[in-house]
Amino acid sequence: MRTIACIKWGPRYPADYINRLYRGVMRNVSQPARFIAFTDEFAGLDAGIDARPIPAINIPNEGLRPGPWRKLAVWSRDIGIEGDILFLDLDVVVTGSLDAMFDYEPGKLCILRNWTQKDGTGNTSVFRYKAGSEPHLVDDFEKNAIPMSFHYDNEQIYVTREAKTPIAYWPADWCPSFKFNLVPRFPMNWIQPAPLPAGTKIAVFTGHPRPDEALAGVWPAKWYKRFYKHLITPPWLAQHWR
Repeated sequence: MRTIACIKWGPRYPADYINRLYRGVMRNVSQPARFIAFTDEFAGLDAGIDARPIPAINIPNEGLRPGPWRKLAVWSRDIGIEGDILFLDLDVVVTGSLDAMFDYEPGKLCILRNWTQKDGTGNTSVFRYKAGSEPHLVDDFEKNAIPMSFHYDNEQIYVTREAKTPIAYWPADWCPSFKFNLVPRFPMNWIQPAPLPAGTKIAVFTGHPRPDEALAGVWPAKWYKRFYKHLITPPWLAQHWR
């Protein structure tokens, strides 16, 4: 049984984001799989989703450096799952078979290489890990959450630096960034939509544009950046994000 999981808290993403992610996953796995959504809101989810409460994590609601620190809850000691988990952020779009992602570099923490940092920092939009393998990531953060949030800047820097499991990076062509790798550079982005290269398994959307924005052909930005932050809706997006 393959396990794929995501996490959602607060109002930033509607339940439809979980549903579209779930459907994309299930279209792209060939072996029996379960899709688990750790969430604080169960309404509106597709029937096939295994919806569970977010694992408990004791961090303050105020004072933390802004960022998805609550996502660290998936590293808790006991989350009711055994074996490997393929974790996906809500704002990714599954476009190809995920089968190889369960077998790649067994025994390692498989993670994206962050596109904007050259020091080996990972990006946790897509990662595979063994459930319960790194409980210190929660324990240590809980003890000193506010100063640690400023020391590490964001959750993925913290995970990359403090995880004890050996790290392996996904092949770059498996999970390209939509805005850094796929959207053509200015000025070609005004006349060409983002392609979907062969071999892409997951298109990763970080920040803006989100999938719903890209589907509408919108890249939210300050007025003086809009001349180069522009996109044409890619035809493949509606096919895969549904």
